[in-house]
Amino acid sequence: MAFIPLKPIPIKDRNSMIFVGMGRIDVRDGAFVVIDDVNGERMHIPVGSIACLLLDPGTRISHAAIKLAATTGTLLIWVGEAGVRVYSVGQPGGARSDKLLYQAKLALDPDLRLKVVRKMFELRFGDVAPARRSVDQLRGIEGARVRKTYQKLALKYDVKWKGRRYDPKDWEKGDVINQCISAATACLYGVTEAAILAAGYAPAIGFLHTGKPLSFVYDMQTSSNLKLSYQLHLKLPHIGHYLLIDKLDWRVEKNSVNTRR
Repeated sequence: MAFIPLKPIPIKDRNSMIFVGMGRIDVRDGAFVVIDDVNGERMHIPVGSIACLLLDPGTRISHAAIKLAATTGTLLIWVGEAGVRVYSVGQPGGARSDKLLYQAKLALDPDLRLKVVRKMFELRFGDVAPARRSVDQLRGIEGARVRKTYQKLALKYDVKWKGRRYDPKDWEKGDVINQCISAATACLYGVTEAAILAAGYAPAIGFLHTGKPLSFVYDMQTSSNLKLSYQLHLKLPHIGHYLLIDKLDWRVEKNSVNTRR
């Protein structure tokens, strides 16, 4: 029988998320605490007022702590370092189905899906999507605009740009700029997936993108990152390859970034 939390605090009234790393999570005297095994220090976390806890590598959590998080409707997400990967999720959506049903309704109705895609287009580019265009046509228009944006930003930051070229199976085939784009995008995917799960939606139910386990992640990440992450992608190579890879000690493996030795 599924466990249903009793009247949890609404998501809109909670703090967004807290990362927990290198500690032991337990319940002491009825409180949700993180314990430092080295010196025994405890830090209290008001678990009921947080949307989700992201558990970094090196974190251990007790059965009692998981039960308390479930009671308060707080989502637990096991992630890679700095949230760049999502490995597992405990009780996605806080045992609620209303948001999942609403998301599915929008995705399955062709007219409603098109309205969502048009709104995403507007949020991404700052203007209204062309009239009388299908989802596939808007996807093509979006791709063309993104390519043009890359070219403009490359000129702005004086970066040599030959196009988006990369092989997911062979990291070394990509040049520095494409490696930066792949690494930064992978980080954003992890953070975006965690946010979607914390809000109670399904990463697999997308609108512009469909048929993939992370379709909605691709929708949300591409809808929100044009001004921020694309400029970051193109600034990093301008700083220099050694500053990016060696001085910051970032080990880049395929589409992930690890900041520790």
